[in-house]
This record gives sequence, C-alpha cells and structure tokens, in this order.
Amino acid sequence: MNNDTLTPPLAWVNGSDAPEKHSLNIGFMALSDCASVVVAATQGFAQPYGLSLNLKRQSSWAGLRDKLVSGELDAAHCLYGLVYAVHLGIGGTSATAMSVLMGLNQNAQGINLSSALQRQGVTRPEALERFVHQSGTKLTFAQTFPTGTHAMWLYYWLASQGIHPLDDVNSVVVPPAQMLAHLQAGRIDGFCVGEPWSADAIEQGQGFTLATSQSIWPDHPEKVLAGTRAFVEQYPNTARALIQSVLAASRFIEQSLENRRSTAQLLSGKAYLDSPLNSIEPRLLGHYHDGLGNHWHDPHALRLHAHGRANFPFLSDGMWFMTQFRRWGLLREDPDYLDVASQVQQLALYRDAATDLGVPCPEQNMRRSQLIDGTYWDGSDPAGYARSFAFHALAETPAAPACR
Repeated sequence: MNNDTLTPPLAWVNGSDAPEKHSLNIGFMALSDCASVVVAATQGFAQPYGLSLNLKRQSSWAGLRDKLVSGELDAAHCLYGLVYAVHLGIGGTSATAMSVLMGLNQNAQGINLSSALQRQGVTRPEALERFVHQSGTKLTFAQTFPTGTHAMWLYYWLASQGIHPLDDVNSVVVPPAQMLAHLQAGRIDGFCVGEPWSADAIEQGQGFTLATSQSIWPDHPEKVLAGTRAFVEQYPNTARALIQSVLAASRFIEQSLENRRSTAQLLSGKAYLDSPLNSIEPRLLGHYHDGLGNHWHDPHALRLHAHGRANFPFLSDGMWFMTQFRRWGLLREDPDYLDVASQVQQLALYRDAATDLGVPCPEQNMRRSQLIDGTYWDGSDPAGYARSFAFHALAETPAAPACR
C-alpha cells in the first residue's frame, strides 16, 4: 500500500532548493530524545543546508504548543500526540493545521513507582493491580500532557494490566523535569515520562522503573520534529533543509558508541537537560537497571535513527494516536484516520530529504506491530481497532487533566 499521492510534493521556490528562511527558532524539552535536534543545532549539521538553528528550551509541553501555534517557534521537538491533538482541535487550543516533518526517536520512556509503594511490596504489575483493587486507596499517576505519548503509554499499560486508567486511578499532568519533585513530595505515586527523569529517580533513590515504553510496543513512535502546516507551505525549502539537518545529526549520533557518549555529555549541560551524566548516558547506551536489582541491555532502547527506521513518518504511527484518543473519549467521533494522517505526515517532503542524504525509506507507508496485550496494529481498520479493547471510554468524553 502506497499513499504518497495523498500528500503531493511541494514545489521548490523559483526552482531552487535554497532555504527561504535561514534562522529558525526550534523548541525542545529537557529530555534525552531531543538529542538529534541539539546536535544538529550545535555541532555544525545545519550550516551546510543554509540554516542557523536557535534552540529554545521550554518548561512545559503546553507552553511549547502555544509558541509553536503562534509562530514564536518555527518547529519543535514535540510529542506525537500533541501534534495530532492540536490538528484536531482537542489540544487545549483551537484547531491548527499541523505537520510532522520526521520522527525523532523510538522507545525510551519509563513508568516508575514511588519508594512508598516499593516498601509495601508493590514491585510487579500483578501486585499493583491487586493494590489498586483491594487497598481502597486511589493512586495518582502523572503524565506530561493529556493527549501526549506518556498519557497514552500509561493508559495503555495500565489497561493491559487490568487497571482502568480513568476509573481506577487518578491522572494528573506534570512537566517532565518536575516529576521527581512531585514524587518526593508525595503528590504522586508514579509517573510516565521520558528519560533521563525515569533513570534520575532511581539514581536519587526515589522509587523504581516498573515498565519501559518499549515493553508496551517495541520500537514505538515517540517524539517528532513538528511545525505548523503554514510553516511548511510558506517555507518548503527551509522545512526540507531542516529535516536534512536533523536527519544527518541523527545518523551521526548512532554511528558509534563514542558519538553516543559525546552526545550524552553534551546533553548533560545546563543549557539542555541540566542533569547528571550518570542519569543520561547508561540508558542512551541501552544499559538499564530498574532500582530493584535487575540489570539488562535493552534491545529496544532509545533509537534516534536506526538506518532511518526511527525517522520515517509512517501514516500508521500517526493514526495509532488518534485511535487512542477515540478509545479514551478524547474524540467523540471517529475521524477519517487515513485522511488526517495523510495531511499531517509530510511523507513526500521527508522522502525527498532522506533520498538526498542517502537514507533508505521503506516502500510502504504503514507498518505492523504487536503490542503488550497481544493485539496487532497495522492501520488497516482504525475505527474497529479503537473499539476492540475491553477497557475504553467510548460512551462519553471525560474531562482531560488541565495543562500546566
């Protein structure tokens, strides 16, 4: 199945590939998966494409969203689900046509529980399920944005363990870098967040990692390089050059262990993650320990390139997030899943940029994956897929947690 015709290629201005806009403001959050954006901006990967990337660290996803929509940011390291929510008008602002330029990474998010639960022996999924249903205490879990990837991983994982994420527990929104403070203060019992904050909690003796997002869906889509559709239409050459800059940086990071280590060192700086190297580097290299004495090398750790597989904006990846919005009542009706994804995913633009760099692209715009509960997702029947789960909220639209 090939759907390139649904996203027509954009004409280059005056027959030239030169960027129309040379200086770009690029938003990012203090997370390990911003790596390729930071490397592109600071290590000379943008200049060959005629760009200067001005990095703008943001304190919350809601703030990043607002600046992206307003045009204060030209593009950003962004939650997949945030892009689709804004496009559909369920992201806390009026609907704005959005674009996914490329994927930035797969995997590498974590679900952690508190030290208090650890002391009570709640250290396995079945123990958490028993505690939730037998203790009479309603636990509070934090995620980072109501329609973001972390909310969707948390909800999906809880449901797969027999815990209804909207009925059996409380869900609140906390910006990534504030998770540990909320956990230490006892305001939350657990969280789902990107690295390094999951590893950092363990390093500071604040609980343990109960599950990784890659255990929910190996090689799942995560952050994307996003902009508004208006940005892409007004500056198509610039958008293409931006993809090439970040794609080249992504490829560089994964060329060697030395490059990964130097990237971890760069990210630890105050301007970026401002976090200890020992909270960043191990999981960037795939070395995990969960705070319970278990150590392993994860075959599905953070992937920033994977020979282009982590960067290709599959239509089915965007569609999956919409099925979860529908599942949990964030969408009252089924959208035209394929049509919306074909509007948002800039497939033709990405293919052109990747081909120019010699980065391989898959022939198909969909991919098939098996998730933790045994279900398969391939994009073929999104409406049916959204209705296939035992735990859902299709009958009503719950009030989403407030964005902070």
